[in-house]
Amino acid sequence: MNILVSACLMGAACKYSGGDNLCPALVQALKDAGHTPIPVCPEIYGGLPTPRPPAERRDGRVVNRDGADVTAQYEKGAAEALRLARLTGCGTAILKANSPSCGCGAIYDGSFTRTLVPGDGVTAQCLKAAGMSVYTEHTYRLLPDGTKEDAQ
Repeated sequence: MNILVSACLMGAACKYSGGDNLCPALVQALKDAGHTPIPVCPEIYGGLPTPRPPAERRDGRVVNRDGADVTAQYEKGAAEALRLARLTGCGTAILKANSPSCGCGAIYDGSFTRTLVPGDGVTAQCLKAAGMSVYTEHTYRLLPDGTKEDAQ
């Protein structure tokens, strides 16, 4: 099964700081189950550079720490991620927790104090609205074979 996966979780250096968020347990679980990860970085697809100033969702917008509104780039990246999911037949996504793009269930509150609030990132919201199942590296369930019921 093809599964859309945040590229940073696969080890790609596309994180805002220029690093990655490699999640070896996730990579191994995908491999063990015979799934094909389809790496995606909505921020890059939206035209943002790496590295870039950190951004958070605030009042329905995405604003970086310098105060620039980058909502349009996040929305473009979300649309491209959905397009890639459709092109590759992905019905499931495993995205980076807490991200203003990929966060699912909890995101930072826009104060840049690492305060989490309930909510979804722009891409997670877009994929869910299209009917996809969306998980994070902490909550993924690989279906239908139940490869991993929960990852912490």
